[in-house]
Amino acid sequence: MTARTYESAVAFLAEQDRPAGCIVTDVRMPDMTGLELARRLRDSGSVEPVIVITGHADVPLAIEAMRAGVVDFIEKPFDDEVLLASIHRVLDQAAKATSAETERREFAARLEALSPRERDVVDGLVKGHANKVIAFDLGISPRTVEVYRANAMTKMQAGSLSELVRMVMTVGPP
Repeated sequence: MTARTYESAVAFLAEQDRPAGCIVTDVRMPDMTGLELARRLRDSGSVEPVIVITGHADVPLAIEAMRAGVVDFIEKPFDDEVLLASIHRVLDQAAKATSAETERREFAARLEALSPRERDVVDGLVKGHANKVIAFDLGISPRTVEVYRANAMTKMQAGSLSELVRMVMTVGPP
């Protein structure tokens, strides 16, 4: 792993070209504590996971750390393997979250590409309605529903109805 160090939290925040990854900080630092750093990062919209280490841990401090958005809280002294395992775990979790968000955005873009009528048909399918029910609800023929359904499946790149439903559920409500 590649690591960068900074003299202080203030120096870290002043860095314009911060690398993406995981932030490991101590609770007690000059100018700004590790918890203040975590709060500032969270409030700025940063998604980088923060691990806090401390030699003065207690339950209230751990709770405060979690409220500040810290993903792990490690007490000193600690074994190097404990820190490395924590870093690997939070980086894996961050990668999965990033991947899931990328997938959600891709599905959302596909949904946006649907015509309003295709979206109406997809919404009916997600509700579990049969083509005939969707046709009745929309005032169109079942054959027209089939055409819209086929077009939506193609645009959404869904191989099955269950895959289409999963895509829509991943995006969430409109």
